[in-house]
Amino acid sequence: MADVVDVMSALVAAMAQVIYPNGTAQPSVTGLATVIYAGWPQSSQLDKDLAAFNTGGGRVHVTVYATGTEKNTTRYSTDWLQLTQPAQTVTLVVAGQTITVGGTVSVPQNTAILVNGLPYTYAVQANDTLTTIATALAVQIPGASNTGPVITLPATARIQAGRVGGAGTMFREVRRQQRAVQLTIWADTPAHREATAQAIDVALAATEFVTLSDQTAARIIYQSSRLDDGTQKANLYRRDLIYSVEYATTQTSAATTVTVAQENLHTGVSGSSATTSSQTTYQ
Repeated sequence: MADVVDVMSALVAAMAQVIYPNGTAQPSVTGLATVIYAGWPQSSQLDKDLAAFNTGGGRVHVTVYATGTEKNTTRYSTDWLQLTQPAQTVTLVVAGQTITVGGTVSVPQNTAILVNGLPYTYAVQANDTLTTIATALAVQIPGASNTGPVITLPATARIQAGRVGGAGTMFREVRRQQRAVQLTIWADTPAHREATAQAIDVALAATEFVTLSDQTAARIIYQSSRLDDGTQKANLYRRDLIYSVEYATTQTSAATTVTVAQENLHTGVSGSSATTSSQTTYQ
């Protein structure tokens, strides 16, 4: 799930890519050493970094702070959606009266063989080999045996399917909110402040969405900007960029592939609640 901390982290990353497009070991686009982080600056460190510009070692600070301005914008379905596909690395290959276990072992995975209308299943373990998987399946099937990863079934056995299922991830949106986020540039001169602010503001204005840690997208929209020269005697020039960020609170869950479907059939006289017979089938 994503929360406001994930939003701030995504914005920090987005601004870092703007200021340092070639990496932090290379010069910034403004030519100024810049630190970018979530939260509010520590005044003593900020004063020290801005004063150090006089000796050639200063740093501009860019901070991301979530304001208290927030509203609920929930309006979408809460249906579960697929986030990641199940990974299936084991294979079951049917040829005549043999089934060969192949591929590579990884977990979680389930294997299933459908023979004569009955299912035989095995959950792959982390310490398994292809041979141990074949053995675990073969011992369940009447008359079957295995040599290495190859399972041999009796001539009378009707092999209907060999299946492998993995585990993926589902997610759903349980709430949506819109929050005002304040991006602040702290610099020692108006020129340094504007050079940094313009680089960030233009890039973010051209960005509609940022991806959060749960792989959902947060929409960002410019709201307002404010200049503050009130502390110029302390060589501190500040500019606030306010962006509205709309993002979802999500819930995730593991989802396994269905390898065998069971169907229970009950028959009876119409109009009566009594069941006269029942039958279970597998597919």
